[in-house]
Amino acid sequence: MWDRQVPELTRQWRVFRFDLPGHGGAPAYPAGSVADLAARLLATLEGLGVQRFGYAGCALGGALGIELALRHPERLASLALIAASPRFGTADEFRQRGVVVRTNGLDPIARSAPDRWFTGGFAAAQPAITEWAVQMVRTTDPGCYIAACEALASFDVRAELGSVGVPTLVLVGSEDQITGPAEARTLVAGIPDARLAVVPGASHLVPVEQPAAVTDLLVRHFSTAWQPVFETATGQTALPAVTAGPALAVTPPQPAPVAEIAPPVAAPQAPGRPDPYDAGIKVRREVLGDAHVDGVLAQADAFSGDFQEFVTRYAWGEVWDRPGLDRRTRSCVTLTALVAGGHLEDLASHTRAALRNGLTPDEIKEVLLQAAVYCGVPAANSAFRVAQQVVREETTPQE
Repeated sequence: MWDRQVPELTRQWRVFRFDLPGHGGAPAYPAGSVADLAARLLATLEGLGVQRFGYAGCALGGALGIELALRHPERLASLALIAASPRFGTADEFRQRGVVVRTNGLDPIARSAPDRWFTGGFAAAQPAITEWAVQMVRTTDPGCYIAACEALASFDVRAELGSVGVPTLVLVGSEDQITGPAEARTLVAGIPDARLAVVPGASHLVPVEQPAAVTDLLVRHFSTAWQPVFETATGQTALPAVTAGPALAVTPPQPAPVAEIAPPVAAPQAPGRPDPYDAGIKVRREVLGDAHVDGVLAQADAFSGDFQEFVTRYAWGEVWDRPGLDRRTRSCVTLTALVAGGHLEDLASHTRAALRNGLTPDEIKEVLLQAAVYCGVPAANSAFRVAQQVVREETTPQE
């Protein structure tokens, strides 16, 4: 994606670029949060002796850049956010994509990539690049792709943009339908030292579609907006301007220093135990989806509100958040119990939850067959009708 920018950037700076886990042939160590990706990147850079740096990232890479600026400001000298957003769509959209990939593989996502990433004219005129985009997605590790979706689903820093304290370039294609000019203006409005560049005639992958414009903007930004070292960061210095060294070990080799993000590093655990309600509402949303939870909570009133708080705190915060069983197993248990009790309305929402928790349609079928033996054929017959409709709705790729 950065092939056309690297030669010009390496005239002034040492350039390091990396592959996300399971992408581009990198080892498949899934990372389910942007914070995890940031920790891995910093560990990799520390292994190379890099303490302070300028950063440019596109899409999920942009989210990673914002995370670095918010959580590790002493490491960042300048920031360029390309096709980025403080919140990428909704959590439900990305978790739904994970369900589709588990059921149908990456091929449907890969075939639709050019329509999402490029303008129609560019895709028609550049068939080789269009095919590259398709193959890039098709050859990604599915588990790592799903983890990347989960990372974007949980990423929301809209309330924190004012804490980004480095000079920031926000760059967006004028025709981007995913993270377009509106999202870019939200970033610029929230980040104190930010400026906007809208590249005409480009969609989501701006560095590929309009490489010369992006190269010029990055060179100018990193040449003029390099923030001095903080006084509190004694001993940390900016990267020297050196020529590109030999490539780091990756497959396949690239014309500039490249690596994958290193495997996970253990993060320190915060002391104490959070309020079960806080954990519960988080888990409830992750399992059932924002739309479902918002609908239930919106219907709560003075009569039912205490019950919803009770369910959130104890069912979701105390039980679903326990480490003894993974969420896949908890979904199996829940589906069986709902079949036994004949709770078909809840069965529909928990069939969706099971898909989001990683169960495949075939595994859900096996759970219902098992339930037919122990809960009765009539109960399972009704359950199959409900689950069949949910599976059809949830696993059909969106056009």
